[in-house]
Amino acid sequence: MPEVYVAAGSNIEPHRNLVHALDLLTQRFGKLRTSRAYANAPVGFAGANFVNLVFGFDTDETVDTVLTALHAVEAACGRPRDAPKWAPRAMDLDVLLYGDLVCDRPGLSLPRPDLTHRAYMLGPLAEIAPDLVHPTLGRTMLELWLAFDRSAHRLECVALEFREQDGSGGASS
Repeated sequence: MPEVYVAAGSNIEPHRNLVHALDLLTQRFGKLRTSRAYANAPVGFAGANFVNLVFGFDTDETVDTVLTALHAVEAACGRPRDAPKWAPRAMDLDVLLYGDLVCDRPGLSLPRPDLTHRAYMLGPLAEIAPDLVHPTLGRTMLELWLAFDRSAHRLECVALEFREQDGSGGASS
């Protein structure tokens, strides 16, 4: 069963939208492995800081079915499918890894090409899956994170209260 890792981010009512998205995702995929949440400046445009995190789950579903579900959650949080790429986001869900799948096609490149260049993706992924090996680089997420130049990529941990549907407590960051 593939392990799926997804980056989640918002800079429009980020706490409300992230909690709502995590609630919907838990209902859809079951228990999530969730990193702490981090505030960081937007990349590619000026605007309010984003709050980002990474979550993982196991699924028997195809990558296309997972993408469809993620798009539905984005829409439920107020993001239209035709939103500009470099603009504020109510919700942005990006698949980072889907098991060991390596692909490059319209709408999907795996592993996500900018994973090793974005602190808000790599840091939280290394937090929840430090021993996970990058499918093309052959290095663990922790190794990649320790080698990452964080001087220009400041992350600030922020509180995000989230309770998983099964009552186990979930991630509280």
